[in-house]
Amino acid sequence: MFSTSPKQPSIISVTRLNRLARQVLESEIGQVWVSGELSNFVAAASGHWYFTLKDSKAQIKSAMFKGANRSIKFTPKAGDKVIVRGSLSLYEARGDYQLIAEHMEPEGLGQLKQAYEALKAKLSAEGLFAMDAKQALPESVKKLGVVTSPTGAAIHDILHVLKRRNPSIEVIIYPSLVQGETAAKSIAEQINIANKRDEVDLLIVGRGGGSLEDLWAFNEEIVAYAISESKLPIVSAVGHEVDVTIADYVADMRAPTPSAAAELVSTDKSQLERHIQQQQHRLAQVFQQHLKRIDYKLQLVQSRLSNVHPAVQIRQASQHADSLMMRLSQSIAAKLNGDQNRSDKLTLRLQHISPSNAIKEKQQQLQKVSEKLTSIQQRQLSDKRYQLQRIADILHSVSPLSTLSRGYSIAFKNDKVVRSVAQLAKGDVIETRVSDGSVIAKVQEITLKKQ
Repeated sequence: MFSTSPKQPSIISVTRLNRLARQVLESEIGQVWVSGELSNFVAAASGHWYFTLKDSKAQIKSAMFKGANRSIKFTPKAGDKVIVRGSLSLYEARGDYQLIAEHMEPEGLGQLKQAYEALKAKLSAEGLFAMDAKQALPESVKKLGVVTSPTGAAIHDILHVLKRRNPSIEVIIYPSLVQGETAAKSIAEQINIANKRDEVDLLIVGRGGGSLEDLWAFNEEIVAYAISESKLPIVSAVGHEVDVTIADYVADMRAPTPSAAAELVSTDKSQLERHIQQQQHRLAQVFQQHLKRIDYKLQLVQSRLSNVHPAVQIRQASQHADSLMMRLSQSIAAKLNGDQNRSDKLTLRLQHISPSNAIKEKQQQLQKVSEKLTSIQQRQLSDKRYQLQRIADILHSVSPLSTLSRGYSIAFKNDKVVRSVAQLAKGDVIETRVSDGSVIAKVQEITLKKQ
């Protein structure tokens, strides 16, 4: 990229360095999914969003431009737990490492999607989605069972279609909850009841549209196994066409809506048509996988092209403009705050001009000086006492009395301290002092210390 030779170093500008860093971040790491908490959220006048994504130990500055945030179906705010998809980049003007967000969703929704994908992978590995395990739908349906809410929109849509297409079909409703914590258990129980009674030719299992949370009962493991173990053919009809549940994968046939399910079962189908539908389902799966591979390659190419694409420069300039606008707003706010402070100071100065305030202030100063003088006197007295005590301790430590108190004795001859046996002769009278008195003794023998 550039020379790092110690003999001839390549010197680059800060601008060049930041550009190189941005190119490395955008081209090498690629797209990432990040979970965290929103903070410092700002929706700029340009339509761009700026925020910080953080957890308990770290944070990263982030930006989401208006072309991406227009598709967000909720209003983010500080404190929200979210999952963000985006690419790492660097704002060259300030050298800020940042995440350019392309998608955002509440964290709970992301957890549901993870659970969905995990169960999907598990059941697929167990063979519940295999085409050879699916039952063929009967060519003619005389009795139709419907597992759904008896008061929901789904049953009304089904009955309306059947009335129009084939009123002779008898409908038996197996009433079930389709939303809530106990809904999955209720759906599975009604499927099992329908199989035990064995009174219908086919079952439609489903409900009307809703959010991922609303449709979650049809993504539960208990429902998947009940559908898989059913001896009756089952058509799954959950939500709208864009809603695909685990029940759709396990069922013998998937209808995009309850109305479409009624259309499907009320129309005589030949064996060839059913075979074509199965082949279309398989082709759709292969096509989706192929599209995913193409989309991945396209993302890699787009990431590489982004380094030289004019949109990057425009995005940087737009972000810089937003930064300047926010700095201007902060400057105006600071100017207004400064003017207010100066006004407050002038008011206080006017108050201080009053003689009563001056007298009160001088009295307070006198009181402080008096207290300070007293404190200084006490501190000096304390220091002198401490110094006196230290001197006394030092004198005591070198005093002969201190030596005597520790069990030693001092010998005197003619009131002079005896420091050596050379000062004594046999028959000399000496005085030996101890801590509590003295002893008069006569020298009987002198012994020299061996060298």
